[in-house]
Amino acid sequence: MDTHEITDRFLRHFESKGHTRVPSAPLILDDPNLLFVNAGMVQFKPYFLGEAPPPYPRATSVQKCVRTLDIDEVGKTTRHNTFFQMAGNFSFGDYFKEGAIEAAWELITKPQTEGGFGLDPERIWATVYNDDSEAAGLWRKLTGLPGERIQARDGKDNYWDMGVPGPGGPCSEIYYDRGPAYGREGGPVADEDRYIEIWNLVFMQDVRGDLSPKLGHKPIGELPKKNIDTGMGVERVATILQGVENVYETDLVRPVIGRAEEFSGRRYGSNHADDVRFRVIADHARTGVMLIGDGVTPGNDGRGYVLRRLLRRIVRSTRLLGVQEPVLQEFAKVVRDTMGPTYPELVSGFDRINEVVRIEEEAFLSTLTSGSRIFDMAAEETKRGGGDVLAGDKAFQLHDTYGFPIDLTLEMASEQGLSVDEEGFRTLMNEQRTRAKADAAARKTGHGDLSEYRKVLEQHGETEFLGYTDLQAEAKVVALLEDGQPVRSVAAGRKAELVLDRTPFYAESGGQVADTGVLLGDGVELKVLDVQKIVPGLFVHRVEVTDGEVGLDTKLTGSVDTHRRLSIERSHSATHLVHAAVRGAYGKRAAQAGSLNSPGRMRFDFTTPGSVSADVLTEVEQEVNDYLQTDVEVQSYTTTKDKALELGAVALFGEKYGNDVRVVDMGDYSRELCGGTHVERIGQLGLVKLVSDASIGSGVHRVEALVGTDALKYVRKEQLLVSQLANTFKVPSDQLPGRIEDVLTRLKNAEKEIAQLKTQQVLGSAGSLVDKAQEIGGVTVVAEVVPDVDGNGLRALASDIRGRLGARPGVVALFSPAGEKLSFVVATTKAAQDKGIAAGKLVPSFAGKIGGRGGGKPDMAQGGGTNPAGAAEAVTALRAAIAGIG
Repeated sequence: MDTHEITDRFLRHFESKGHTRVPSAPLILDDPNLLFVNAGMVQFKPYFLGEAPPPYPRATSVQKCVRTLDIDEVGKTTRHNTFFQMAGNFSFGDYFKEGAIEAAWELITKPQTEGGFGLDPERIWATVYNDDSEAAGLWRKLTGLPGERIQARDGKDNYWDMGVPGPGGPCSEIYYDRGPAYGREGGPVADEDRYIEIWNLVFMQDVRGDLSPKLGHKPIGELPKKNIDTGMGVERVATILQGVENVYETDLVRPVIGRAEEFSGRRYGSNHADDVRFRVIADHARTGVMLIGDGVTPGNDGRGYVLRRLLRRIVRSTRLLGVQEPVLQEFAKVVRDTMGPTYPELVSGFDRINEVVRIEEEAFLSTLTSGSRIFDMAAEETKRGGGDVLAGDKAFQLHDTYGFPIDLTLEMASEQGLSVDEEGFRTLMNEQRTRAKADAAARKTGHGDLSEYRKVLEQHGETEFLGYTDLQAEAKVVALLEDGQPVRSVAAGRKAELVLDRTPFYAESGGQVADTGVLLGDGVELKVLDVQKIVPGLFVHRVEVTDGEVGLDTKLTGSVDTHRRLSIERSHSATHLVHAAVRGAYGKRAAQAGSLNSPGRMRFDFTTPGSVSADVLTEVEQEVNDYLQTDVEVQSYTTTKDKALELGAVALFGEKYGNDVRVVDMGDYSRELCGGTHVERIGQLGLVKLVSDASIGSGVHRVEALVGTDALKYVRKEQLLVSQLANTFKVPSDQLPGRIEDVLTRLKNAEKEIAQLKTQQVLGSAGSLVDKAQEIGGVTVVAEVVPDVDGNGLRALASDIRGRLGARPGVVALFSPAGEKLSFVVATTKAAQDKGIAAGKLVPSFAGKIGGRGGGKPDMAQGGGTNPAGAAEAVTALRAAIAGIG
């Protein structure tokens, strides 16, 4: 039975039992606790937590999932996969344990001719959580499963949560006995290679906090209703029904290995080391294509870094199989052809997927060539010195200069019997960069402490948003919270969170920042600082009480800062127009990857596999401003998602939409699914001026623009600057570029002449320095401090002095303090080297005196230090070291 048939039978089975078929959510959801969707229940989490009413009492889905905690283990065994499909059935307060066990048993044991999987009931085992006698009893009662094939296990095996605060509960797992050839008897507690888990039935009833009940900690609360969340491992069931040894031999995975076999001329199953590489390729190719299909692009952090790491492991694995030509596009085609029937977005979006992997592979092949040479040199140097740990600064150099990922350095070092000073590497990384975090991310609230907000939602319902049409409205306070806990009143001078029954204030979402303004009542005044949707549908106003005291049921009039809101709306509408223009220039592959719409300024990130031309962005700006002249009306309306997409509306990667969606039209030029606020007519934007553009990662570009009066102020400022420059250079403004270029050319020529004069001046001192030479143990030593000479001059001077020493054994050591730093060069003659005196080995003798480090070859070494005051002591230490050698 092929995998597509398995998933189809699963969905049809539960549809026949009153479950609504729900499509897989994207692998990226707006969840601060998750990098990727890692379980079938993730998209239903708001229903389990009671944050939103479920639109159906029962649901079924086949969810694409990615788990990346054990990337390094992939390929070493057949048990690890980063991408997998999870088939699930879900009940939101409808049926519980009995219904879940009965439905699962029916599907797995029903004959294939009747639509089931046809597994032998005598080979089925079940596990339950600790002393869950209820579940054990239901297994015996409903299925006839004997007690000896029902085993109790602790929380590590039979309690499920997502690994982060959120819903969880005890579970019962279904295992299939593959027979004596796969291991010893005794059930799952004895051998999980023989007894393979195929289905997990989670009895979702708890809310876990920071500490998991899997480890024996108590849940922090109970869910509003008892629910069911099950997950059947599609690939594991396929392994059994297709009669193969493991997941890598199933019908959707083996074709990738087959393509790698064609490339390499080697055969899977012939050599363990090669098999590891084949499995890495197969797993990572599937995961990579699925991630790109959902909008992820390679980058240097977060999701982008995970994707980059996966793709680069594929390339390196194929290199180790002897393949030199590019391969990622070919593997992507195989994944498209095998997975496309279930996930049609891989077919419709394949042009973009194909281009992303092409560019990433080209970039990495260049990195691999240059970086491998540097790594080999560093590894050889480490071994030659008798060490087995590659220095952290070497790993950092590979990463910082050559773009070598640390995991690749670790992998290559391990292959050569070396480890890496990871702590040293991390220290240097932390010193090198401070990662900026968006304010919005800082305001995100996890799922472990939302019980009070959920209570407000349950008691008072969703907040009615009036802000599409009204910027002022009367409302009533239904909840007050301080530090997440309910209070009855808040006095002047304090900050709190306030929930109204209705509000004109927009809550931050979809890239649009929150409204600010004031709330006024009888003897009370509050400043609205921020608005967030802590749980879906609930607008939480963060306020400061500036006068009086606010209490529950207080009636207030909310007034949005109109000037600020209109400025934000202009920015948001401009983002839609820029998006449309960029798609017009680069095609559908240029998909929005993020945005920020703040007063008078917009930021727009988009994916594009190729480079972004400044000329094209100029055309984008011109096109948008030309379209503003039409002053078309901005229209918004609600329709079904399918109808909206049929009309050509653009949906954004990673966004989860319900059945009904809001569409924003700006004529026929732009049509997007959007919940934000916009201007009434596009002419209100006035002017859109792009002020910056930059690549922020592989395949991701960012443009920033000013809108309206902010754009006009910018243009005026630029005009003033040009006028001042033209006046300074005494040429018309249109001749400024040529005039500035001429001045810069003359400046560069003058700098070259000055450098040459400095070098001549430095070299002129060579004779006097030679005259100061000392004889130490039969070696002529010139060791001096020469202030304010740059690195190039210092090397030239040392070489000149060495040449003047002729055939005699000689060492030249020059130290040049400059400000708070110091540079040094050590050079040796051929005769000195023959006596065993190497420049590089002399450096440690004085490095500590100057707080420095450096290295080089036997004939010359150079470096720097941070303690210029120690230069004289360094000279003394060097002379002592030479005396010791003599």
